[in-house]
Amino acid sequence: MTERLDGHTLLVSLLATPIRHSKSPTMHNEAFAKLNLPYAYLAFEVGNDELADAIQGIRALGIRGSNISMPNKQKVIPLLDELDESAELIGAVNTVTNKDGKGHLVGYNTDGVGAMKALAEEGVEVKGATVTLVGCGGAGTAIAVQGALDGIKELHIFNQDDEFYPNAVSVAERINQRTDCKATVEYLENREALKEAMDKSSIYIDASGVGMHPLENESVITDPSFLREDLVVFDTVYSPAETELLKFAKEHGVKKAINGLGMMLYQGAVAFKHFCGEDMPVEYIHDLLFKDN
Repeated sequence: MTERLDGHTLLVSLLATPIRHSKSPTMHNEAFAKLNLPYAYLAFEVGNDELADAIQGIRALGIRGSNISMPNKQKVIPLLDELDESAELIGAVNTVTNKDGKGHLVGYNTDGVGAMKALAEEGVEVKGATVTLVGCGGAGTAIAVQGALDGIKELHIFNQDDEFYPNAVSVAERINQRTDCKATVEYLENREALKEAMDKSSIYIDASGVGMHPLENESVITDPSFLREDLVVFDTVYSPAETELLKFAKEHGVKKAINGLGMMLYQGAVAFKHFCGEDMPVEYIHDLLFKDN
């Protein structure tokens, strides 16, 4: 690493808190090193209170880009100069580029693109599909919007009766106004409606976070009648690699049950391309960081 750092090295950052657990610095730095690119990626503990100063620092120092994570994904938007279509519709940014290092900051959201790429790599076509999505927090919102932009025909969003439910309603309204996708919203507690939607869907996406610590022993779907062999089941959780949902789906005949590792890798790869204009060596990074998954 040190032999690559010199007076020409360009900095990319990650602004979030807490952040020391993140695999993003390792992922990006290893990719930069593999391709012998003059970039370095550093994580900074930045919350809402420090965000405006940090963004000004990106402009002033010519930092070439930054990933943005919680709690800053919404708060960063008014500090930027431009948003791409998906970030605008999602209402959250996880990637910022500093155009030519000259202070013009553009915001993107790569989470949804990463999810769509992960599905495509598994041979799953979303264009024209009917999809059931559970969970409309950060990941679910990005998937809903990008899926609609990529041609999902009907999207049935389910969310618990909690603080994220109004967001689900707002997301569906924006999708219906701005895309050709027909989006509906229902309470997750309405199991009859959930089963009806899943019966009509070719893809079920779980973006609820159930199955991840501390809910690693739980699953939203516990009734095998909700499943069938040709239903694609996609869980955005990647640790553990096989959630209770995926295990349950496989036990009851689902042929294509996919975890969230591909989504995590490809959202990072899309950000990497924005930062440096090169394709991340995804297979190399997967084998380096996640060979046991």
